[in-house]
Amino acid sequence: MSTQQRTAKLASKRILIGKPGLDGHDIGAKIIALTLRNAGAEVIYTGLRRSPAQIAQVAIDEGVDAVGLSILSGSHKELVADVIAQLREMNAHDVKVFVGGTIPAEDHASLHQLGVSAVFTADMPLDTVVASLAESLS
Repeated sequence: MSTQQRTAKLASKRILIGKPGLDGHDIGAKIIALTLRNAGAEVIYTGLRRSPAQIAQVAIDEGVDAVGLSILSGSHKELVADVIAQLREMNAHDVKVFVGGTIPAEDHASLHQLGVSAVFTADMPLDTVVASLAESLS
């Protein structure tokens, strides 16, 4: 998929990037937010240390197509499950959830079972992340 095609697919999409939990490192979240914005998406960044309920509420208020969660703390299973549960309680079943950060390969399957559409790690090229999201949100 060309850069122009990815940009066209993301042009009408609204994506929320959230940092749930107590992790205070957000450079990766900011890089993803900037990369997705440059690829044509409208990006909302919640900032550091948001609760799953806060992230879900912003997703509803902003009418997003997807929520990206950046988690480096090791508590990805619990935080992702909580965000997805909050979204479901708010009837946001159509909002896709993707996760990035220090997510061990052995945890990817359990995250997918929770409803995560994609797991991105620090070693993935940004073009791969953008292409994957453009495809999944089209």
